Amino acid sequence: MDPTASRNQQIALVVLRTLIGWHFLYEGFTKVLTPAWSRAGAPIGRFSSAGYLRGSSGPFSDLFRGLADSSLLPWLDLLVAWGLVLIGLGLMLGLFTQLACGGAIALLALFYLSGLPTSGAREAGAEGTYLLVNKNLIEAAAVAVVLAFRTDRIAGLDLLRAGERARVAPVAEATR
Repeated sequence: MDPTASRNQQIALVVLRTLIGWHFLYEGFTKVLTPAWSRAGAPIGRFSSAGYLRGSSGPFSDLFRGLADSSLLPWLDLLVAWGLVLIGLGLMLGLFTQLACGGAIALLALFYLSGLPTSGAREAGAEGTYLLVNKNLIEAAAVAVVLAFRTDRIAGLDLLRAGERARVAPVAEATR
């Protein structure tokens, strides 16, 4: 446990980590289990991020639109869907928490850059009116808090892993 954080602060941090984990896990399972998860739809029995990538905006839109038509798309779809699942499980269970936070920040950065909110005006079908700050940026900041406050040292399976390493290390030293 972190001696500098109060019990309520520690609980709040772990709840934040768990909620972010649930969001990632749910988004990942939705993509894994749903035959078509793109905006434009995909062939029956196949999921694709092509519609999302083709709808990208901002200074990096050409790069993301190019990915939509590339031969890498099936691999990207697989990586994103299962990456979301694994990151979500890691955050919820507190297992490989620091790695899961790094993966979450990387994916959220890509999602943010694929639809950089620069207009500030409501567009047809848009979720809201944004100027630079959207849900992806806010969630990335929340993940950065979870990362910075080392919630893996407060609660989760990482504590068991750390305890196991602590017990094994002295034995290894004694056998040398």
